[in-house]
Amino acid sequence: MVQQSFAARSYRDDGVVLRTHKLGEADRIITLLTKHHGQIRAVAKGVRRTSSKFGARLEPFMVADLQLVSGKTLDIVTQAVAKGAYGSNIAADYGRYTVAAAMTETAEKLTDVDGEAGTAQYNLLVGALASLSRGDHAPGLILDSYLLRALATGGWAPSFTACARCGRPGPHTAFSAPLGGMVCADCRPPGSPAPAAETVMLLGALLTGDWTTADGSEVLHRREAAGLVAAYLQWHLERVLKSLKHVERG
Repeated sequence: MVQQSFAARSYRDDGVVLRTHKLGEADRIITLLTKHHGQIRAVAKGVRRTSSKFGARLEPFMVADLQLVSGKTLDIVTQAVAKGAYGSNIAADYGRYTVAAAMTETAEKLTDVDGEAGTAQYNLLVGALASLSRGDHAPGLILDSYLLRALATGGWAPSFTACARCGRPGPHTAFSAPLGGMVCADCRPPGSPAPAAETVMLLGALLTGDWTTADGSEVLHRREAAGLVAAYLQWHLERVLKSLKHVERG
């Protein structure tokens, strides 16, 4: 009966490791974003021992095919097969590491309801980590693109063309995080920043995945865009992203 009960509680899913915590002498608590079960917290027993068969597969930023068993408070990882070994490439470079940390922290905040379906968020994060590991684009651009897309997927899509408040066709010259992006002169709250037209173009490119435009942008506009993305993220998450302050902006 015990074996049947154990088997009945077993399930399989793909997951990306968001973060880990030590537990006891040799175990870890793993926070995962899974493809079909949303965000879960699970115990990986014995992974801190040098003899562990799958400890390296459960490090932050790794993607694995997981076998788990449902528990009362924490699930248990019983098997892990690597699918995306992004951790080592990312951890070897400080710039990539800080960007990955900001992305996984964002993913954790956006999917912090246990059991909530997070397939779109999972796919978005895995794609961003893969791109970061390969060095496809500047780490800061990958981060800002991910943040904008993750917020859009979460229901907070910014507008960089039409006025975010009244819908008047753009281009517009003022940005308002509370109102949802670029706003017209009539809707513009006092004190709203007025980003350069090139910065607004960059923001739109990062949101839509126009990497030709994004890769060709100047550092000045990348920095301005990063500040606006951070403000937009903080407003909608209603909290400061701790890891974002460590990201290097070239």
